[in-house]
Amino acid sequence: MLTTAIFCTCVLAGQAVAWGELGHETVGYVAMQFLAPNALAFVQSSLGATYNESLGPAAPWADTVREEKAYSWSAPLHFIDAEDEPLDGSCSVSQSRDCATGFCTLTAISNYTTRIQDTTLDDMQRQEALKFLDHFIGDIGQPLHVEALEVGGNDITTKCAGKKTNLHATWDTGMITQNLNALYGGSVTTWASTLVARIQSGEYQSEAASWISCSSVTSTQSSKRGLIGTTIEDDVALARKHAFRRSAQDTIPELACPLAWAQDSNTFDCSIVFNFVNGTDLCTGSYFNAAIPIIDTQIAKQGYRLAAWLNVIFDGVTIV
Repeated sequence: MLTTAIFCTCVLAGQAVAWGELGHETVGYVAMQFLAPNALAFVQSSLGATYNESLGPAAPWADTVREEKAYSWSAPLHFIDAEDEPLDGSCSVSQSRDCATGFCTLTAISNYTTRIQDTTLDDMQRQEALKFLDHFIGDIGQPLHVEALEVGGNDITTKCAGKKTNLHATWDTGMITQNLNALYGGSVTTWASTLVARIQSGEYQSEAASWISCSSVTSTQSSKRGLIGTTIEDDVALARKHAFRRSAQDTIPELACPLAWAQDSNTFDCSIVFNFVNGTDLCTGSYFNAAIPIIDTQIAKQGYRLAAWLNVIFDGVTIV
């Protein structure tokens, strides 16, 4: 198991693309509309003018630096290699099976939840923790970032808007770009505002509370604590306990909510993601029409979950 000490050393020395820049920014902009006062104050002061005091512009940062030598270690943190069988209708995510090396999105979210709460770290280190959380909570909502088959779809050739690409890129950027240009004038803030309105008073309003529930998951840690599932509050509290531990024996805690959200995303690998006819253009027609509502919902979910996560850290509540 990867230790907190090793992870921290990597950060002090110094990221695969989900959703692409447009999707990640939209997750961040959605989250901004649901932040509680203390969480909002931390985000604004930490990110500052460089990121317009917003999670939106800061969200792609982890992708932009992963190509740099100082951050090359972070590439495996962007995905979870779920070794399931989606073509046979068998989808599942197991942290012990799919994150055996200790380097995946699940451990990344846990580690940076610990670090953002560690007041012994300097402002830049806590800002990095915030930017990683901003990005990785977005990553975990992209179905192909929670799938090992054909390298998360990277090795499956597809066509999008008449151009040759791969399945992973089609979900990361291809369909999002087509839909953004068609419906929102290419504006991520307009898209984000539409998703926020759906959460506040539209089609997502009745289900939004369930997005931040983790009660369906039983993790190793929750079992040890005598829990069947857990809450964001439980996860954040568990991470906080590790904030001041620096021994090489101290392992990164397993959190239940990120696992639940990964399992949620992974279900789409069994229903729609791989369900297409080779040679067809996936950025138009029936596949596109079925995928866009899923992409919209996943982006909205992750923005809402990101806000709830930060709210619990800084305000002790989920959504106010």
